[in-house]
Amino acid sequence: METKVEALQDNKVKVTVTVDAKEVDNRIKKAYKDFANKYNFPGFRKGKAPRPIIDNALGAEAVPASVTDDIVNGCYPLAIDSCDLYPVGEPEFGEPALVEGGKPYEFSFEVECKPTCELSDYEPVEVKLPAEGASEAEIDQQIEALRDYYHEFENANANTKVKADSYADLKIAATDENGEDVSALSSESRMCLMGSGMFPAAFDEQVIGLKKGQTASFSVNVEDAKDATLMASLEGKTKTVNFEVEVLAVKKQVLPELTDEWVKDTLGFDDVADLRERVADSIKEQKEDVLPRMKENACLIELAKRLDVEVPAAVQEQTEAKLLQDFFSQLQNQGASFDMYLQQNGITADQFKADVKQQAADTAKQDMALDAWAAHFELKVTDEEVLEEFEKSGAKDPKALLKEWREGGRLYLVREALLRTHAVLDVMEKAKVTEYDPAEEAEEEKKAAKKSSKKAAKKEEAAADAEA
Repeated sequence: METKVEALQDNKVKVTVTVDAKEVDNRIKKAYKDFANKYNFPGFRKGKAPRPIIDNALGAEAVPASVTDDIVNGCYPLAIDSCDLYPVGEPEFGEPALVEGGKPYEFSFEVECKPTCELSDYEPVEVKLPAEGASEAEIDQQIEALRDYYHEFENANANTKVKADSYADLKIAATDENGEDVSALSSESRMCLMGSGMFPAAFDEQVIGLKKGQTASFSVNVEDAKDATLMASLEGKTKTVNFEVEVLAVKKQVLPELTDEWVKDTLGFDDVADLRERVADSIKEQKEDVLPRMKENACLIELAKRLDVEVPAAVQEQTEAKLLQDFFSQLQNQGASFDMYLQQNGITADQFKADVKQQAADTAKQDMALDAWAAHFELKVTDEEVLEEFEKSGAKDPKALLKEWREGGRLYLVREALLRTHAVLDVMEKAKVTEYDPAEEAEEEKKAAKKSSKKAAKKEEAAADAEA
């Protein structure tokens, strides 16, 4: 079998396949033998009918048509593999002529392939990742989280005002538009954290600024408060909720003192030093698990930025189909339904579709960037690596399975995946990594947010004074 590839427009190629005359004759001979054994021809024992009898009974084109189908269907997948093509669509065939004995047979097909593209540059990518190991700041952050878990509440000074992040003990009387009590909201004493989403923002705004013993009366539109945890169930039952709120106390969190005794009695460690050591070990283990994947994701994101071309629709559709296939296979393995998944994640089917389309677009762009990187650095996949993949699959006969994939025109999928694996490992190995301390960065962001919040509050006060 000989092949010739001709580039066409829109990422399509035309592949011409030529099968030599000897192979054609062998296939014709085998086809006549198969037909003689398959059908009963009067006057002849099974398998003994000569060619003229078969042609007269079945038609002169029966055998040539069968051989033609076998050659085309059997050879085009081999041509795809031998030419190192990576299709993103089904091949398109014309009307192939029928084979003729003693002559070579030629047929052609067109197929859209993944596009050849370039990156804006091939310098090592620069990524920012958490430092390995456990810093003192990270250990402190984890221990503070433990202390916070065991916090207690104390009443703040009576003159303390409720703030945007305050805890407050509230007496709440809630009624619907008909004056009927809303038992889900009413309470003689309810601990509330402002800004937590338990009540809508309109509720928090009325309570913030109050002191112990002060009250507020106001109404909240249910339609505007659907996202509040305690208000969601009221949609359709009443348009508004009327509130009478009294601040019983402003609360402050009190964390336990970090002592050897508290650590031993509460957490079961020998002392504070033992706790810090265990926390450090836990942080290290977590990072060892997640850092490689974080680095890979960061590298892929940066690499994809260097791809300026649009992802062809066929490539994105192929990627989306694979994502959906993997997703539903995983659901099936877990014994879960699609409706159950949507319910657990609080999304609609339309939101799911939009998420998958976006993920497919991102993944396809990253894959194309990896393809460009592999081509630029001339990365290759060997036949031994391909066979090793089939051996890893646990198949009883890996070589037979490899042959089946090659004859089915699917072997390029294995080569493509291996090549992209080589590419991402090469990108990661060459990447320039800047390390940072996650705990210190989180603290800096917290300070910046607090500073920004104070500035915004001052602007609001100034605007209010100007209006007054």
